[in-house]
Amino acid sequence: MELLNQNLKAVTVLIRAADAVHDAIKRDVADYGLNATEFSVLELLYHQGRQPIQAIGKKVLIASSSITYVVDKLMHKGYVEREACKEDRRVTYALLTEDGHNVMDRIFPEHELQMNKVFAGLTEEEVAELIRTLKKVGYEAQESDGVEKAKKRSGMHE
Repeated sequence: MELLNQNLKAVTVLIRAADAVHDAIKRDVADYGLNATEFSVLELLYHQGRQPIQAIGKKVLIASSSITYVVDKLMHKGYVEREACKEDRRVTYALLTEDGHNVMDRIFPEHELQMNKVFAGLTEEEVAELIRTLKKVGYEAQESDGVEKAKKRSGMHE
């Protein structure tokens, strides 16, 4: 099979694998009354502490337009609160409440076990290689996107 077809096959396999992992995450966190996006925000705040609301979207890969909605839902559940920045009134932080910490203390170890099951068929070395390989693909995709956009702006794209 020629390289191009292998690359297209790799894209299909990558997307299907990502979808399967995402489905496993959704099933796991649904048991706790959360969706995957809510869990991602809680996990970020749990591990990295308070975050500017405007920065959360990039870190958990959700649209910035959805952040306010997700934070509002987590506030309603009692897991997150907002805190105004004293130095810059334009900035508002999201941080876990005591209930938020308690729920993550309880569910994160179980979530980690579930994710370990997802990767149970791989050795530690294979996981490390997977991470390296996926980073390379991601960087190449970002760079090729930038090159294509630059070509379009300069009129060099056909």
